[in-house]
Amino acid sequence: MSEVQTVPETPGPTETDHTGQATDISTEGADAVRSAADTTAAHREHLFPWVRPYYAEPLVLAEAEGVRVRDVEGVEYLDLFAGILTTSIGHCHPAVQSAVTAQMAKLGHTSTLYVTEPQVEAAVALAGIAPGDLSVSCFTNSGTEAVESAIAAARLYTGRHEIVALRLGYSGRSMLTSHMTAHGGWRLPLGGVTGVVHARSPYPFRSPVGEEQTTDFFIDDLVEVIETTTGGKPAAFFAETIQGVGGYIVPPRDYFQRAAEVIRGFGGLMIIDEVQAGFGRTGGKWFGIEHWGVEPDIICMAKGIANGFPVGATITRPEIAEAWQGPSISTFGGNPVSMAAVNATLGVMKAEDVPVRARERGEQLRTGLERLRDRFPWIGEVRGMGLMQGVELVEDRAGKAPDADRAGRLTEAAKEEGLLVGRGGLYGHVMRIGPSLLVTADEIDEGLSRFTAACERVDG
Repeated sequence: MSEVQTVPETPGPTETDHTGQATDISTEGADAVRSAADTTAAHREHLFPWVRPYYAEPLVLAEAEGVRVRDVEGVEYLDLFAGILTTSIGHCHPAVQSAVTAQMAKLGHTSTLYVTEPQVEAAVALAGIAPGDLSVSCFTNSGTEAVESAIAAARLYTGRHEIVALRLGYSGRSMLTSHMTAHGGWRLPLGGVTGVVHARSPYPFRSPVGEEQTTDFFIDDLVEVIETTTGGKPAAFFAETIQGVGGYIVPPRDYFQRAAEVIRGFGGLMIIDEVQAGFGRTGGKWFGIEHWGVEPDIICMAKGIANGFPVGATITRPEIAEAWQGPSISTFGGNPVSMAAVNATLGVMKAEDVPVRARERGEQLRTGLERLRDRFPWIGEVRGMGLMQGVELVEDRAGKAPDADRAGRLTEAAKEEGLLVGRGGLYGHVMRIGPSLLVTADEIDEGLSRFTAACERVDG
């Protein structure tokens, strides 16, 4: 654990009152630097309950750089979760800082009613790395909105309504995307959305059939869902390349090729969600779906695209985009400052060749996690691609019963070891690791050492 550092006190912001005297305008009754306990208490009182942080004693983070974050008490942590795989080139990367500062000094906001160079530059950059003929984009503020845009585009182009999604998938927190989510704890208990059905998640570790029959089993289910729960004319099939909240579920090798044949055989489009898996994270390719040699009709992106700035993007072929003639608008989509962050982030990614880096560091990470599986019988499986690796915890390998209790304790133990990782899986029983794509070999080794110590804490 890193030693505790002292955070220096800083004066609160001031303004001049009507008498000309400087007046403190910090939060009423608070010191310039709140204690962690006071901040957490204020969080509970003034934020919605769904804004729920990790840990029994939540972390109040104050500053960060690269893969290091520090809380308000100066305690440092190695961050291998990257704000849910979002600080893709590390916290506070100087190239992004410089780009957004310069852009803010020139033009901070316009809305989509005006043309700006940063938005066009970002669209051109995405077209340059997207697979196949995907070349026309729209920008929004989040992955949720990127998915909404993709669904709208598919419905407008096909003239159809029904969407086939996957169980254990997570699509967002709007009314539509919550209903597309097939992960009970993340669904909003609200009505009003129709036309979404769910096929089985292609989850090899929990497949009820043998390895040779696995793909056939999941594809047969996809066909049956379309034939029995839709009118036989779906607008689209929608899937994450690797299911994130689901626990980094990687499908069988030929699943997406056959799923594409199925949905196109029914006249629908294939929408692929790369919100977590995109931008080199899976190693060797810019987008996860490229590993399976499939060209989707639409791709959704967010998270790592702008290294933490709120950007969602949806890219498709020109003829699909042409079906959406509007009118529509996004007040903050394509914001010049956010687009400057996209362009700076993509520039660093290309210069650093992050697909190759993610493959190399991912192999290193996977090797270390596999050693832990050999050592601890409650690690049922290690899976993932590149720098998107999951560790599924089970009560025993024979029965594969999810061990959510140990996963909770392991999350806390990792924190005590100065390491930040995530959780996923239907029962919160899968540890999720997804650091900055610029993480170094030494930092991976350090992370494995800390994670090993955390595993030792909860063993037995």
